[in-house]
Amino acid sequence: MRKINKIIFHCSATKEGQAFTVKDIDRWHKERGWKGIGYHFVIYLDGSVHSGRPVEEIGAHTLNHNSNSIGVCYIGGLDTNGKAKDTRTPAQLRAMEKMVNEFKVKYPNATFHGHNEFANKACPCFDVRNWVKTVE
Repeated sequence: MRKINKIIFHCSATKEGQAFTVKDIDRWHKERGWKGIGYHFVIYLDGSVHSGRPVEEIGAHTLNHNSNSIGVCYIGGLDTNGKAKDTRTPAQLRAMEKMVNEFKVKYPNATFHGHNEFANKACPCFDVRNWVKTVE
């Protein structure tokens, strides 16, 4: 198993309320020339958590930070006009809180980040570090 020391949150950069799946993201990433979905987990609008790339495999989600991280993507991140916005549904928030608590146990030395900390992007359209401090 890889040594995990970062959990990196992403958004799918899709408009709020639009439902997409792991299969959609897998197709998008293959269209970019990747071997498949780069995220390890995807959180749907209803809060259900779906597996993407196996955690044992290096992801393809954050340049220069894939080998030691897990990538988590929630569906959304844009308002209806296509502007960056925290569009997490209450169900997505609950699922993410549960994931954070599980990751804290499974990977006690891991830190939590937003993609925007490593790239000039708005993704995931919320402040991960401050949000994680509120998760109990």
